[in-house]
Amino acid sequence: MEGTAASSEGLRYAEYARVPTGAGKGQAELDRGLARTMIAVGLGVATVAFAGRYAFHLWKPLEQAITETAKRISTSSLSSYYKGGFEQKMSRREASLILGVSPSADKAKIRTAHRRIMILNHPDKGGSPYLATKINEAKDLLESSAKN
Repeated sequence: MEGTAASSEGLRYAEYARVPTGAGKGQAELDRGLARTMIAVGLGVATVAFAGRYAFHLWKPLEQAITETAKRISTSSLSSYYKGGFEQKMSRREASLILGVSPSADKAKIRTAHRRIMILNHPDKGGSPYLATKINEAKDLLESSAKN
């Protein structure tokens, strides 16, 4: 029994201690592959650094051209909201801009738009009484000339 116990201990030790044949060769290939990967990563980082440096040198003249172009584009053309004060006497165009409908819209569309805007701007809900007056004036002007 003692002999079998010693041989089983020897087998266990042999399983862990035994080095497969050609393992040294596989490790060398693994080391070479890792070295190639590290070199490729290093070259990639260097390329990005030089490209960034080149871009920063180019940026100074481009920055001036970009800012000039941005100044030329009017901000009012980029916005869908009407910029400017109210006219002395409200026109159909201004009324339609206030309500967000076509100047030739029918009464149902005018009422729907008026209701939507008044819910948001009602003086009882914290809205401006002046804006509420202008919204009502726009509705009255458009409804007076609307067909339905």
